[in-house]
Amino acid sequence: MNDSPLPSGLADLARAYGVATDYWDWQGRHVAVSAETIEAVLAALDVDAAGPQAVRTSLEGAVLRGWRRRVPPVLVVTEGDAASVPVHVPHGDPVSVWLELEETGERRELEQSNQWVDPRTVDGALVGEATFVLPRDLPLGWHTLVAEHDSDLASGSVVVVPARLELPAPVAAHGASGLTNQVYSVRSNRSWGVGDLGDVAELGAWSARELGSDFMLINPVHAAEPTAPMEASPYLPTSRRFVNPIYIRVEDVPEVAYLPAEDRRRVADLAKRAQELNDTDHIDRDASWALKEAALRILHAQPMTPRRAAGFEAYCEREGQGLVDFATWTALVRTYGGAEGGWPAGVDGPDSPGMDRVREELADEISFAMWLQWVLDTQLATAQRELVEAGMSIGVIQDLAVGVHPTGADAWSLGGAFARGMTVGAPPDPYNQRGQDWSQPPWRPDALEDLAYAPFRDMVRSAMRHAGGLRIDHIIGLFRLWWVPAGKAPLEGTYVRYDHDAMIGILMLEAQRAGAVVIGEDLGTVEPWVRDYLGDRGVLGTSILWFENDESGNPRAPETYRELCLASVTTHDLPPTAGYLTGEHMRIREELDLFTRPLAEEKADDEAARERMLAALRRRGLLDESVDPADGDAAVAETVGALHRYVSWTPAALVGIAVPDLVGDRRAINQPGTHLEYPNWRLSLAGPDREVLHLEDIVSSARARRVAAAVQRGDHAR
Repeated sequence: MNDSPLPSGLADLARAYGVATDYWDWQGRHVAVSAETIEAVLAALDVDAAGPQAVRTSLEGAVLRGWRRRVPPVLVVTEGDAASVPVHVPHGDPVSVWLELEETGERRELEQSNQWVDPRTVDGALVGEATFVLPRDLPLGWHTLVAEHDSDLASGSVVVVPARLELPAPVAAHGASGLTNQVYSVRSNRSWGVGDLGDVAELGAWSARELGSDFMLINPVHAAEPTAPMEASPYLPTSRRFVNPIYIRVEDVPEVAYLPAEDRRRVADLAKRAQELNDTDHIDRDASWALKEAALRILHAQPMTPRRAAGFEAYCEREGQGLVDFATWTALVRTYGGAEGGWPAGVDGPDSPGMDRVREELADEISFAMWLQWVLDTQLATAQRELVEAGMSIGVIQDLAVGVHPTGADAWSLGGAFARGMTVGAPPDPYNQRGQDWSQPPWRPDALEDLAYAPFRDMVRSAMRHAGGLRIDHIIGLFRLWWVPAGKAPLEGTYVRYDHDAMIGILMLEAQRAGAVVIGEDLGTVEPWVRDYLGDRGVLGTSILWFENDESGNPRAPETYRELCLASVTTHDLPPTAGYLTGEHMRIREELDLFTRPLAEEKADDEAARERMLAALRRRGLLDESVDPADGDAAVAETVGALHRYVSWTPAALVGIAVPDLVGDRRAINQPGTHLEYPNWRLSLAGPDREVLHLEDIVSSARARRVAAAVQRGDHAR
């Protein structure tokens, strides 16, 4: 990064492709992006910027990109708004344009407007632009745009999206509270070493009946590697459309009931060995999956009833080629190992020339992978149904990770949609002052448009199919992402913009169809207008108590929180509240050398922030002057309850309680900016003494009931 001027035309070319040439950092300093970074990012978009002549040629190509298409690949329009579509044909030639509606197949002819656009010379031919008007009464949905010129048909998509998402009536009327749960860490006595969907249903139904919970927000359950070593982070999946089969509850698969005696004995033996893992302090995903996979293969070999077979067939038909591609990648990894070596020739992607032969050879493995996804789909549906039947107004809220593994299933099957040689991350901020590299390839904005956003649609549609809500991790990534060229430090990246109107609109359309609420994780560095935009569209934000301060640095009064948000005391990137009160976050960051300022300054600022919060609790009568978290666990527990009551006084539509806060756990589940230096995403649920706790310990915990009772939505501030 430097302040030297960019070469002539490079800034214009960068802007044409949404690449930022400067930005403001977390300390309010203006930073100019280097020409080297900009050229690398443009190269990842297949834009040549290596020299003045290349820049001029690429700028001309950017201008003519739309003119080279008969119709746009996709138009996203808001219901009821005036909109038009440009159509390009040889200048002066006639063209007919119509829409085919999604639900009914009805054909709607479009009328051409009188708008004049000067023709352009494109690749040696004079091309004209005709403008056709879209009817204002188009229904919501994915409609097909067709243009006929000289008996040649060209098509695109017109996506009509809602203007705003409305909260479910019970939530709008009374608000809602619920749990935030790292599924894998909350194990019952019946788990196979990792918390599963059976545990989600059990804990969720209990919290609905006993705590009055309206939702359970779970960590991303996206697919991970099918073989060891399995990535621990749920935020670095191999696919965001499909699910990790480690979350299957084996005993809930109906084929268990029909097993022959010998197979039943084998499954029971595997279960016994897996359940011995429940008492380990660290989650051993590889050991758990090895045992669970062996049991699931036994079940897969068991013939299905005709009813079950029909259900499986219907699922495969619904998921289509995307499921086949995911299962094929899974089979390749199981058979030949990771994608970085050992694979047969001609399998670089699902359309590679050698794929027909590979699919035939690996048919059994592909079938097994597809069956696992169907089992997961049925168990997710069961969990959501049981939570709603137990009294939840929302039920499961799924979590959508910001990206995928660079050598995973999505990167393989949707390769052209991702930018190669780039990784997503974040610039330096107060909590990660060296910046972050998340080791994930970013979506290409141009490729998403060319694909009519189908990969994005399929991903969010899948996540909301059996859920009452969806949390979007780093929702700012639908507006802009921090791209870091491979081999560079995070601070050597820059922002790349996306068509947020299109992506947020599609997200809203799929949410409205699913009857789901949408929560955007909008913490960190956010352009101020973005939160206003999301609020206007009915997308909830995220408010964490420790980050909600006024201009003087004092805790904001609960009444001043925004209404459209999920408010909570803590989040998975901070220690549980008991840990925060006792300085767990400072201890970890000191041990791992994550500070860039002197340690004394960091500790002084942290202590001052904590004391300001405690003072706010005391002013509101929530905490007695004599209570000091430094005095032991009883004082910590009382303070945790007071903090949750404080958040419950906010007008926030949703209030979340982290499961670790129910039991006094102190250990951070994740320390951002680290990899192997800290056991991220691998710690079990534990009590204040750091001893392992199970789901059964939660449901019998008086402490859990006291914390949950503090979140009473109707009890407003005095």
